Amino acid sequence: MSLPEEFIKEIESYESEYLAGLVDALSSTDPEISVRVNPHKGVSVPDNVAKVAWCSQGFYLNERPQFTFDPALHQGLYYVQDASSMAISHAVNHIVSIEERRPMRYLDACAAPGGKTTAAISSLPQGSVVVANEYDYRRATILAENLAKWGDPSVIVSRGDTARFTALHNCFDIIAADVPCSGEGMMRKDDEAVAQWSPNLVSDCVKRQREIVDNLWEALRPGGWMIYSTCTFNRHENEEMVDYICEELGGQTIDIGLAGIGGISPAVNSNHHCYRFTPGRVRGEGLFMAVIRKDGNQTASTPKAAKKPVTVLAKAPIEASKICDWLKGDLEIMTLGDHITALPKDNAKWMRAVIGWLDVLSAGITIASVKGRDIIPSQELALSSTLNRNVFNTIEIDYPTAIAYLRHEAITVDAPRGFILLTYNNAPLGFVKNLGNRANNLYPANWRILSNNTPAEPPKIL
Repeated sequence: MSLPEEFIKEIESYESEYLAGLVDALSSTDPEISVRVNPHKGVSVPDNVAKVAWCSQGFYLNERPQFTFDPALHQGLYYVQDASSMAISHAVNHIVSIEERRPMRYLDACAAPGGKTTAAISSLPQGSVVVANEYDYRRATILAENLAKWGDPSVIVSRGDTARFTALHNCFDIIAADVPCSGEGMMRKDDEAVAQWSPNLVSDCVKRQREIVDNLWEALRPGGWMIYSTCTFNRHENEEMVDYICEELGGQTIDIGLAGIGGISPAVNSNHHCYRFTPGRVRGEGLFMAVIRKDGNQTASTPKAAKKPVTVLAKAPIEASKICDWLKGDLEIMTLGDHITALPKDNAKWMRAVIGWLDVLSAGITIASVKGRDIIPSQELALSSTLNRNVFNTIEIDYPTAIAYLRHEAITVDAPRGFILLTYNNAPLGFVKNLGNRANNLYPANWRILSNNTPAEPPKIL
């Protein structure tokens, strides 16, 4: 599909050396394929691979494998992500180094499907807490699934308009605003991005981006940090939006040392510290990023109590000690809807206050659901870094059994009756309830693999 003429004219009008060759790269080259490992689950980048220059946890693949059929992906051991988007790791690391690596309160305001959120989680100091929000409900459920697989307990997933965050005045140290944009950076890999592009779309995006930034600025503490990003190339949604934030809202861009690394370019026709990832110059898709510090100096606040109650579990439906035995770490047990959930004690008060203001899909780690007298351990617990594996009977399974489990099919296991933790390559995969002649598959039905095109051998990623 040919690129829109008006888009080409816009890019050429900038007369920037940093955009030279962009049109040819979008029209005639293929996207890169890259993944990022989960260090909190003890995964490191393999030897003898091409590494992402701006992210120590990222590396490139020579070809695209059938990721769906790799159990390691479903175990949250790695995330498939465009290399350019991994730059959020560098930005967060730079900020927390200035903040002397103290715990941060972090908001990812437009977070689905979760790539940038998981990258931030891997870069934030221990004791930090993350709120990941998405406007669209369907995309928010995908976000919740991906963050559950990543396994961090200090995360809230919410859905709704960013206007809700104006009530959380000065509550966040860092806000990531990867705002909805015209998607020019996706033109090389998505024909729909080409088909939907128009000057009117760019104008509409600019208006929406300003609304989002205005909403979020209220929630950012004075002295806090906004990471503004898009996956587009035009200056209206990029440098001009940074101009607006700095000149109208009161902020200042900072140099995070990305320009020149791996072909990353500086701003186009602007003196602000901005970073452009341009196909043909970097091994990745189109991305624009700027880190902006809000004027002032104040610690992040805790929001006042909302009218919606959040109940800390006073009396568990079974012995509380039994639930706690399933967990590692200092956690507080609470109810959220029909589930039993655990929050890190150090952040529990702040997290409960924030939950009261938002439409929350998940918070902390969902430990279990209760059916009558039976308490059923959750998939989220199986994949959590807080799981205490020692209290469960565990069985290692082979690749065909792992795929059958991930399809939500019935399987048999040679194990005692009761709840069994399945592992694959010695990493938790999920729970079954063994009944003797068969095992009830407890993998979430809405997470199951739908494709039947299973390879004979698992993809080799890690």
